[in-house]
Amino acid sequence: MRPEREVKSVLMIGFGAIGRHVARLLHPEISSGRVTLTALVRDLDKHAEHRDQGAELIQIESPADSCWTALPADAVVECAGVPAARSYGPAVVAAGIPFILTSVGALADRPTRRSLLAGPGDLHVTNGAIGGLDVLEAAAQAQALKTVTITTAKAPSGLIQPWMPDEEVRRLESLTPDDGPLTIFTGTPAEAIVKFPANVNITVALAWATRGLGFGASADAELMAAALHRTRVVIRADPRQEDSHHEITATGPAGDFAFSISSTPSPENPATSGLTALSVTRTLRTCLEGMGRGRARHLPL
Repeated sequence: MRPEREVKSVLMIGFGAIGRHVARLLHPEISSGRVTLTALVRDLDKHAEHRDQGAELIQIESPADSCWTALPADAVVECAGVPAARSYGPAVVAAGIPFILTSVGALADRPTRRSLLAGPGDLHVTNGAIGGLDVLEAAAQAQALKTVTITTAKAPSGLIQPWMPDEEVRRLESLTPDDGPLTIFTGTPAEAIVKFPANVNITVALAWATRGLGFGASADAELMAAALHRTRVVIRADPRQEDSHHEITATGPAGDFAFSISSTPSPENPATSGLTALSVTRTLRTCLEGMGRGRARHLPL
């Protein structure tokens, strides 16, 4: 006699390129009835062609719309950017529901970081578009890392920012493959967040993984604050680079580590790394597998 199979309810915030890719990857669970997926979107009409991609779509114009809190959820997955993580995440965690954070850059903001770590719901931080963080996390928890650096190389056009003077923009636009890579930023994640917000998730994910061992939300929050100023970030404009390339190096008593990552684009959007959805799906599966049997919860109104 087979044990009764439990259906898990997953609520997804956003159904853009990452969310749709995650839905594709969850096809084995969804098609077998083990998981139901509901996605919150701001405009159903804009998602007319996405209604048969594994998720029931529900229009919610803002977090202030209480309709979303009545939806059952064993876990909530954020796939809609840092503002959505800040708006929805604290309520999910406060309701005791696991929250899978894709937009890791939200942890760079101290009040948001504290509310997401406050519980009783667990916060699950994804690795995003980089890998190898498990070994660095282990070394950091043993206080066996001294330096951590991430070097990101992108096509020059993807690095032009509104704050740049015209001369800097012209220099980036005129780079050719023969010029080779040009370093345009060296600093900390805290500084990079301000100047290059598109890189925020990657740099903050690395800082989170190497923050060290903390006991309790307050300790984790303070360790993260220190890591945001300790980790080194280098950003290079490389005309030869088609996709984003990341090199992570770390040294300390645990050894010398080097990781090189160039992931293929998402099938849903060439501008998004395909590795992000893989990381989110793995994190969600780990979260669901660790749950005991029980009914899906609702958020308190």
